[in-house]
Amino acid sequence: MTCIFDTIDAKLILLQLKDLAPMRTLKREIQSCPILIIWTDCDREGENIGYEIIDICKAVRPQTKIYRAKFSEITTQSAVRALANLQQPNNDINMAVNVRQILDLRIGAAFTRFQTLRLQRLYSTELKEKVISYGSCQFPTLGFVVERYQQRENFIKELFWKIVVEHKTDSEKICDFVWERGRLFEHHACLMLYDMIMEEPLAKVIDVKGKNKSKWRPVALDTVVKELEKLASRKLRLSGKKTMEIAEKLYTKGMISYPRTETNKFPKEINLVPLVQNQTVDPNWGAFAQRVLNDGPNPRNGKQTDQAHPPIHPTRYPDQQLQGDEKRVYELIVRHFLACVSKDAQGDETIVQIMINNEKFSASGLIIRERNYLDVYPYDKWSDKEIPRYDVNQTFYPSKIEMVQGETTAPQLLTEADLISLMEKHGIGTDATHAEHIDKIQERTYVAMNDERRFSPEKLGLGLCEGYDAMGHALAKPHLRAELEQQLKMVCDGRANSEDVLREQIEKYRQVFVDTSMQIQKLDDSMSKYFGNPVQQPRQQTIFGDATNRQQQLANQPRLAGPNGFQPQTRNNPNGPQNGQDNDNNDNGPRCHCGERARLCTVKKEGANKGRKFYGCEKGMTDSCGFFSWAPDNVQQTQTRQPNNRRNGQNGQQPQSRKRRRSADDSTDGGQTTTRKCSYCKQSGHTRPKCPQLRDD
Repeated sequence: MTCIFDTIDAKLILLQLKDLAPMRTLKREIQSCPILIIWTDCDREGENIGYEIIDICKAVRPQTKIYRAKFSEITTQSAVRALANLQQPNNDINMAVNVRQILDLRIGAAFTRFQTLRLQRLYSTELKEKVISYGSCQFPTLGFVVERYQQRENFIKELFWKIVVEHKTDSEKICDFVWERGRLFEHHACLMLYDMIMEEPLAKVIDVKGKNKSKWRPVALDTVVKELEKLASRKLRLSGKKTMEIAEKLYTKGMISYPRTETNKFPKEINLVPLVQNQTVDPNWGAFAQRVLNDGPNPRNGKQTDQAHPPIHPTRYPDQQLQGDEKRVYELIVRHFLACVSKDAQGDETIVQIMINNEKFSASGLIIRERNYLDVYPYDKWSDKEIPRYDVNQTFYPSKIEMVQGETTAPQLLTEADLISLMEKHGIGTDATHAEHIDKIQERTYVAMNDERRFSPEKLGLGLCEGYDAMGHALAKPHLRAELEQQLKMVCDGRANSEDVLREQIEKYRQVFVDTSMQIQKLDDSMSKYFGNPVQQPRQQTIFGDATNRQQQLANQPRLAGPNGFQPQTRNNPNGPQNGQDNDNNDNGPRCHCGERARLCTVKKEGANKGRKFYGCEKGMTDSCGFFSWAPDNVQQTQTRQPNNRRNGQNGQQPQSRKRRRSADDSTDGGQTTTRKCSYCKQSGHTRPKCPQLRDD
């Protein structure tokens, strides 16, 4: 069974570089170079670009030796280390990127064209000029925003009750105690406990614990997990896209290491001392950097590594003063790095537990002894909280005991940092693409950011998500894409075959596409909730091509002739073109959108589908309704068994509408034609006008 999803060849969509200047330069330079070293970025995309370069150069000079330079910063030292440790390119990573590109293009092209053409026609007033794009990362990202919005809209507040205790000492210090039960949603139950407490409100200290308390310094900085994009969003109020653009500029200037990394642990071989030494000249954090040198850098490492790049860190101090957002992002990276390689903050925590008529309450206090990393890292807060001194078995009467009422609150809409966290948690995109996907759903007006810098879905985003959810698909959920990302990682690691992954994923999305086409009315209904009734009624969409399930390309295809060379039979030429279409009976064929019986045609262009039968509108390209459907298998097979002689009709009968002059030697025998012979010399292989004997005469 075939549909438009199967006719899209992603390789034809990929950019062709043959006329670009870089390609001409590569071809010219490689002619005199026995060795080629790939210096592209050391991530998946960089490896893929490296192989494009290799293919171009190998085509000109096949004997060229290929090496790969691995580096994480643009400095002289890094370049020297890379040259001393040249490696081979990783084709597994290259193939993983190829699979992702093909899938993204194929899936995106099919779904984007399908929903754009349909919704533009139905809601031409508002959507006429809009591209309603689909992406297998883009839609789950939208889905997170819509899901949180729906949770907030559908939230039902609940009342709860709790008991609070306050003690004011003789020294005027106030200590608030928290109920061990937290809160109760049954008013009567809470009231009973409150009355019981008030019958004998004497509090007794049953436990006093003092312990050292540490506030951990931040883990080494990666792009997402811990957490350049999220930190910049929360603390600097910069979008992920803007943050990464600035980080890329700082990287190309040699100010920081490669900013797209999933690593949050420094390798043992990296020397941190000179990196800290570079920062001692700064008037704001130079003194702290010197303290770190005196104690020795001691990074707090995480557990993640991509085996390609170290955590993000400053590589040198700027020669000239940075300005604006560049300065703020660089400062964030430096302060995070210095905090990471310093010491945890230390304090003394005291926890006091009391009991009032069998109900337990507790209070805690904190005294900070050593601020350590907090001196350079203003993005974390840790403050003293003093409480009175209590001793075990001490008794007192609280100054206040109250039963207070509260209500549950709806979850907040997502911030960009929240959204990035969800994408990371569910495996949607990579550290290099999170910001891009978030920017895209804003560009398409699927979502908008409010004054509080939280995402709220627009009506187009709501209509799309609710429509696909009504079909029972996971298109706006993370599961399909997360599975693909896991398989791509296995391809990178050499644990999965790229062709197998590509084939499996194409089949999964193909089934979803076919099912979506059958249930498209549910999307129409969902969109109508937000855009009103359609400007025109949707045409019946027949996507399937057998007797019960007719496949069709996307609705409203403007013409039948296209990349695959489909050409319809017409009323003016009922038997089809002279160069290869069959005159097939179509009494039992489907009806087109016009309500007429569709014409049976044949693909004549060279390619995988050459000779294949399909149905199209018989009005021809000018007035065509755009109907397309592959012919069912039984029609394909029947036509294949017939004689492949365009001058013969079915069963060898002479077509009435295409009479031709027959020579005296032309004959049929049981529907089989004989070899044609020259009418002059009676020899086969030529006709009279080309007879060599006549030429000799």
